[in-house]
Formats: sequence, structure tokens, C-alpha cells
Amino acid sequence: MNRYLLLILSFFLINCNGQEKKTKPLTNQKMDKNNLEYATLAGGCFWCVESCFHMLKGVDSVISGYSGGHKDNPTYEEVCTGTTGHAEVVQIAFDPKVISYKQLLEVFWFLHNPTTLNRQGNDIGTQYRSSIFYHSEKQKQEAEESLKESEAKQEWNGKYVTEIVPFEKFWSAEAYHQGYYNDNPTQPYCSAVVGPKIQKFKKHFGELGWLNEKVAN
Repeated sequence: MNRYLLLILSFFLINCNGQEKKTKPLTNQKMDKNNLEYATLAGGCFWCVESCFHMLKGVDSVISGYSGGHKDNPTYEEVCTGTTGHAEVVQIAFDPKVISYKQLLEVFWFLHNPTTLNRQGNDIGTQYRSSIFYHSEKQKQEAEESLKESEAKQEWNGKYVTEIVPFEKFWSAEAYHQGYYNDNPTQPYCSAVVGPKIQKFKKHFGELGWLNEKVAN
């Protein structure tokens, strides 16, 4: 379903009832940009999650794009048809000495509903599926453990449908998608869905000390 056509969305916003707060604050040490690692995650519309991951300590960059499909150099319009096999993803470059991969996954579970198959709210289609594209065997193991832990704690009601698959290729989305919410906060989808989700994120992780000071409030 085309997100631009959605008129009434507020009741589909993320519901994080029952989520347990993590108490471990992130370190304040300076980021080492020479030893960055990568995480590639799909949790619905990339506009929704890109801005949030940008705010975390230890994250150097977040790029919206496409992964998991068979079409080379896909366009947004092609991905929206659901025929390319690609999911909307964000690729995160992070310093593991400041924020760990498993901590990024805690944010990932918070930001989307991993129990809905090929759907987030009114965004429906395989391009909106919940996926973790692991870059190493260590990431695969940590992703499997994190999923089991979150599901066991019933952070979301229901069985998780998140796929954990090896990373192959990442295609950057068009330039206008990068930082989309920051450039278009009053766009209807952004104001109805992305904005409220960001506020919940900032409140939760700001209280834990995981955000850069400039966005913690």
C-alpha cells in the first residue's frame, strides 16, 4: 500500500507496552572511525528508523537503501512494487567500542513490530518485512540470541517473524530518501507516523543515556 495514500494512521503507531528498559548507558569515549563495523537492518519504512539510529552514540552513519532482492540497482518505484525481492533497509556504520551490535538490535526491536509478516502498520508488502542481514557469523549468533531474548520477554505480543539471513549486497536509496524526515517533518506520513515514533524513541533511549546530548531532549 502506498504510504502517501494513508489518511488515518495514528492508531497503527508502534506500541511498545511491556518493553523492559535496558539500564546500561553507552560509553562517552570518542568514536574510532578507523575501526567501524556495519549492521544492515529492515524494520519497515526506512524513513522511520533512519533518523533514530542517527541519534545513537557510537553511530557514524546511517544510509537508507535496499537489500535482500535479485534486482541490481533497484529504484524506489521498483522496490515499491514488491517484485524485486528487496526490503527497505538501513545500513549502519558503528564503533563497537561505543555501542555493540546487540545494543543496536535492542533499538531495532523497539522501533518496529517483529510479529507482523511483511507489514508495519499500513505499510504492506515484502519490502516492509522484518529482517536482519548479518555481516559475520558472530552477528548471526548475536542476532539469533537477541531475537530469542526479546521474544521470551514478550517485548511484543506474538511470535517473531524476523528473518536472519546473510548480507549480500546493499543498494543505496535515492538521495532524496537520505535524511528524509529531517527534510520533510510536515509531510503527512512523517507527521503521523515517523514523528511520534521518534519522540517515543528519544524518551526511552534518552533516559538510558544512549543518545548524543544534542538530541537527548
